[in-house]
Amino acid sequence: MKCPFCFNDDDKVVDSRISKDGRSTKRKRQCNSCGKKFTTLETIILSSPLIIKKDGRRESFDRQKLLSGLIKACEKRPVPYRNIEEIVQSVEKWIEETNLKEIKSEDVGKHVLGKLKNTDAISYVRFASVYLSFKDINELYENVSELIKKQS
Repeated sequence: MKCPFCFNDDDKVVDSRISKDGRSTKRKRQCNSCGKKFTTLETIILSSPLIIKKDGRRESFDRQKLLSGLIKACEKRPVPYRNIEEIVQSVEKWIEETNLKEIKSEDVGKHVLGKLKNTDAISYVRFASVYLSFKDINELYENVSELIKKQS
């Protein structure tokens, strides 16, 4: 691993911690050349299925894209980052378990919405408004009304 400070590739691992789900390892390293410490994250890379978009395009599953969408939906809401991360991990695990080569983006969206509905109603509506592409205010109203009925 190259040091991000001096670019020397001689370092030692000072500490290692495995994530709760066992899917990644965080390592604290120290450069033997400049002495500075840095952290790396190792994750298992599996061949991700292609995501079939609404317009028929196909693209690789992008964890970061999903994470940033959820962060935007949960912005200024009382949703801890760890909950957002858990939703992303849940989606990744679900995708792995399908063993499919291609998955429709709407199926991924439904999975996310199912998790968000139990996390925060406002974040759910924000994500749904982008994901479901409401055509008008009536469509949004119907979705919110349904959510209110389920919460009552």
